[in-house]
Amino acid sequence: MKVRSIALIVLIILVISQFAKAENGYDLWLRYKPVTNAILKSRYRSMLDHVFFPAESDRLKVAENELGIGLAGMIGTKLQETTIAQSGLVIATIDKIGQLKKFIPAGTSEKIGAEGYIIKTVNNAGHLTVVLTANSDLGILYGTFHFLRLLQTEKSLTALSIIDYPKTNYRVLDHWDNPTRTVERGYAGFSIWNWHKLPGYIDTRYLDYARANASVGINGTVLNNVNANTQMLTPAYLVKVKALADAFRPYGIKVYLSVKFSSPVELGGLKTADPLNADVKKWWQDKVDEIYGYIPDFGGFLVKANSEGQPGPQTYGRSHADGANMLGDALAAHHGIVMWRAFVYDDKVPDDRAKQAYNEFKPFDGKFNSNVIIQVKNGPIDFQPREPFHPLFGAIPNTAVMLEVQLTQEYLGFSTHLVYEAPLFKECLNADTYTKGKNSTVARILEAKDNPKLITGMAGVANIGTDVNWCGHPFAQANWYCFGRLSWNPEETAADIADDWLRMTFTNDNAFIKQMKAEMLQSRENTVNYMTPLGLHHIMSANGHYGPGPWVDNLGRADWNAVYYHKADTAGIGFDRTHTGSNALGQYSPEVRNYFENLNTCPDEYLLWFHHLAWNYKMRSGKTLWEEMVHHYYIGADSVKHMQQVWNLLQPYVDPERFNEVKQLMAIQYEEAIRWRDACVLYFQTFSRQAIPAAYPKPEHDLAYYRNLRFPNTPGQGVN
Repeated sequence: MKVRSIALIVLIILVISQFAKAENGYDLWLRYKPVTNAILKSRYRSMLDHVFFPAESDRLKVAENELGIGLAGMIGTKLQETTIAQSGLVIATIDKIGQLKKFIPAGTSEKIGAEGYIIKTVNNAGHLTVVLTANSDLGILYGTFHFLRLLQTEKSLTALSIIDYPKTNYRVLDHWDNPTRTVERGYAGFSIWNWHKLPGYIDTRYLDYARANASVGINGTVLNNVNANTQMLTPAYLVKVKALADAFRPYGIKVYLSVKFSSPVELGGLKTADPLNADVKKWWQDKVDEIYGYIPDFGGFLVKANSEGQPGPQTYGRSHADGANMLGDALAAHHGIVMWRAFVYDDKVPDDRAKQAYNEFKPFDGKFNSNVIIQVKNGPIDFQPREPFHPLFGAIPNTAVMLEVQLTQEYLGFSTHLVYEAPLFKECLNADTYTKGKNSTVARILEAKDNPKLITGMAGVANIGTDVNWCGHPFAQANWYCFGRLSWNPEETAADIADDWLRMTFTNDNAFIKQMKAEMLQSRENTVNYMTPLGLHHIMSANGHYGPGPWVDNLGRADWNAVYYHKADTAGIGFDRTHTGSNALGQYSPEVRNYFENLNTCPDEYLLWFHHLAWNYKMRSGKTLWEEMVHHYYIGADSVKHMQQVWNLLQPYVDPERFNEVKQLMAIQYEEAIRWRDACVLYFQTFSRQAIPAAYPKPEHDLAYYRNLRFPNTPGQGVN
């Protein structure tokens, strides 16, 4: 009996141990699993057995601790400190690396600035040494994470020559989190900010969040929803914001707050929020001074104004420049910035919604303060699966602009669909605006290469929540990761980033990498095909944007309805944005306008975004428009089935927990892709009045079935 009890206890301990080691996704891309290449592992160990790393500041201690965790996990060694002469790895700022300074090329220190770093293999007194150096502790932190990435992806250390620095100033996650812990457009659980327990309790999750951000160079976080609650500016909450700022500071992360433009009225008791009113200016200045009293390195404000019912300067007959500059003036002495969103549309403007932001901001180019940056979405509508680049890029060359992208998959299937968004982001970044001739890419504009005095940045609407794996879907983590990498360097490729992420998150086995990287790179196009092919957009359900709703026509304003965007009728389908329609193309440079307006050059991907065409219009493929649309819907759904088959073949390379999670989510995605396909094809068939080609299986249900489906309590509809 006693033997049985002991055996049972041992069994329980073993089971618990297995669960403790389970790959549940919490570690993100910072897993630091043992290096599998035996030769490389041996070389790493011999080279990294002694390290010179004088960690004197909190930030350097964070970097040193991360290095210790990484080396212990990957090669099984502990940090052993020694002199520069005896070290295989030297990590220190440039002023502390002694004679090794001679290996740093002239001018490099100036080039890397305050956040960049150098990683170089040198001959140090007869033996190879990796030198990781920077001008600042922050550069050392970023460089340490890059060095660990080299080990994680099993790269050789024998001939390193890396000079890296961020190409943008502000690399910010925007959390649409509410004080209630709900998250607007959040699909990974509740908000990670536990306001009730702050400031007294700092959850270790906050520190792991900061580690993950620092590892990809993200240096700012907006803690609350752009549909802001004035409660966040009260002393009761500012002390909580301070606690988070203190926790994030060693990781190089500043905190920002979204603010409501009417705060002087709602919170301050004033009768107006007119930005030119002296009392309003004083109220904001006093509030800013109060915030900096709590948080000396507070980042600044994010503002959504005069959009979707939010108050703003136009409420008082003032301009966006008036409103943004008033806040900029209040922040200037503290070196804070204003991120003023260009996402504006108003049902009082009887024109194409895609045109409004350009029309409102273009006249004020050069009128904004130097610490104001206009936050522009990648496309002119609203984070659709595919949009052309926003016409404001390049149109306001004397104004600082930052790209806003959405990591949380509001229009890309939430957290049940595998969609790697880097190709979407790169489509915008690589787009040529021609505003200063050929190669005037969005990336070049974001980096302010033609106007270096402007501040620069990128913002990503976060997909992070309380789910154990942070993002709801294991592969959704890649969108957080790729945002950081692209905001650091918009020139990086989607393929290279995917390769690193897969190796760090799953395995370095090339058999796995080759197949899964191909699926990741194709995944966004798959989703466009089964949701919004050929330039269709904004045809999702009105119920939380979940699932198809091309028939939606009964919402409170025209531009909330799907029919406003696809304009399907018996004559054809598509939104005419040429000179014969809304002339939204007139907001682009002549080269871009002519490219999209001419049907001989307009890519199929944007055809129905810019043109209303007959159902029998002959496509490049030889198919009619109707046949081509049906084809895209069917190959989109089929591609998810193919992805499932590939994932099943890769089971030997993935831990059971994450393999089964992804497998189940892919099954959901396939089911939803079929629903998108069938609902849209049946709906548009009522206008084309043509049969679904015989090669394709007929939908299982009729159109009425799909129109009557209801999905109550879909996630992401958080309220303040």
